[in-house]
Amino acid sequence: MQNAAIAALGLNWRYVAFEVHPDNLRAALDGAKAMGFIGLNLTVPHKLLALEMVDVVDEPAQVWGAVNTIRFEGRDDRGEWRPLRDFETVPGEIRSHGFNTDADAITRALREDLDLDLAGAKVLVLGAGGAGRTAALKLAAEGLAEIFVVNRTRTKAEEVASEIRSQYRAVKVTVGYPSGAVDLLLNATSLGLKPSDALPYDEASFPLQRASKVYDMIYRPAETPLLNAARAAGCRTANGLGMLLYQGAQALELWTGGVAPIKIMRKALEENVYGPKGGRRDLA
Repeated sequence: MQNAAIAALGLNWRYVAFEVHPDNLRAALDGAKAMGFIGLNLTVPHKLLALEMVDVVDEPAQVWGAVNTIRFEGRDDRGEWRPLRDFETVPGEIRSHGFNTDADAITRALREDLDLDLAGAKVLVLGAGGAGRTAALKLAAEGLAEIFVVNRTRTKAEEVASEIRSQYRAVKVTVGYPSGAVDLLLNATSLGLKPSDALPYDEASFPLQRASKVYDMIYRPAETPLLNAARAAGCRTANGLGMLLYQGAQALELWTGGVAPIKIMRKALEENVYGPKGGRRDLA
């Protein structure tokens, strides 16, 4: 999707993927800086590690506790830091600026893909790892009435719940499954990446009929066991394609300073996930 957008914007750039071992992340960041990269995206497990490795951390990235986007910036003749896109030649002094575009992408995807008004909503979040923590905190910041956090290791869920209680006191927080209905069930676990994976929730503790809408942050496969079960239960559903799209679009805008071509990026993503002849497949 990034290369499709870069081509549409007429930029002489190229977006490429590199596999970097966590032990070599700092060296990779230094190398990208030395070579004059415009920016980088980071995925698990680098998002948490990068917090301590970038030169400057944007405030939202500090709040969410993860960096998934880096913009390299140079110091100009007046001593001001500007994105490398503004320089004709690579400047002598460069710094790395860390951002988090995941959190905003979550709420945007929920609003646009599921038409969900988060203010006053009741939400069940499955998973309290990096993705689950970010999702839970971001959703709480949107003014939820109540949030339920479930994780295989209860202590992690307790830690996330404690953070929410301290930062968003108006939101009621419960560790464990709700006894009644919720407006949204959000899966932030990795269960569903493989067809053989078990469902990410306890069917005995929470029948899916109690969830009005179900969002699975996994986007490949397009229809996870959870989404299949949710549709059978009559829930409105969506996968993580929208989240992937919006975090990537915001990252591109940080690098270019312009507006990301969302339609072009979405089309490229859909063709990659669903196939060139599949087109968009609404799960709901």
